[in-house]
Amino acid sequence: MIAKTELLLAFKNSIGVMMGYLSLGFAFALLTISYNYPWYIAIIMSIFIYAGALQFAAIGFFNAKLGLLDIAIASFFINIRQSFYGLSLLKKFAYTKAFKKYLTFALTDETYALLTSIEIPKNIDNKLYYFYLSIFNQLYWITGTAIGVVVGSSVEFNSKGVEFSLSALFIVLAIEQYKSQRSIKPFIIGVVASVLSMSLLSNNMLLGAIVISLILLFLLNKQLGAHGG
Repeated sequence: MIAKTELLLAFKNSIGVMMGYLSLGFAFALLTISYNYPWYIAIIMSIFIYAGALQFAAIGFFNAKLGLLDIAIASFFINIRQSFYGLSLLKKFAYTKAFKKYLTFALTDETYALLTSIEIPKNIDNKLYYFYLSIFNQLYWITGTAIGVVVGSSVEFNSKGVEFSLSALFIVLAIEQYKSQRSIKPFIIGVVASVLSMSLLSNNMLLGAIVISLILLFLLNKQLGAHGG
């Protein structure tokens, strides 16, 4: 059955994310419980929000008792990057039909990295493969959260520093992207854009880094294309 082929390929390609998401979900649950929120808050957020860095940030927002407008604005700037890189998937998702809404909801940085860096065989049904890959990744996150809830509710645990696990996963994905592209220029652009944005726009560093990166990528488009970037 063709669906079994897509399922197995999606699982194989998602193993790297599984290792990261189990740890991240676990860390998120511990962080949530450390702020004395009910255990089910972590599970509900992982099922219905599923936003990685934003989930970690949201717990801080709730704990600081920020207003809804403040949370909405901060969330917009944290996740606005997805509006940019999501545009590159319009063609991939054009024929996914009933799966399209879930694929849009479940698009995370790590899922995006897999969708754009791994070539799939021609005999694969793309929409099924994308769906299985996306749902596997979310299930890893939910599973990690559930394990963290159980451990955090029964064992005293110092959660200081666990949020760095998200940064660690991004570093691994950046290395995988380099292996795929074999060009250092996009990464240099990312570093330069981040440093400039941090220096000039400390309050909106992420948005500034994205805008500066896009400008530099457009300006250097031909040079990057010539090296497979």
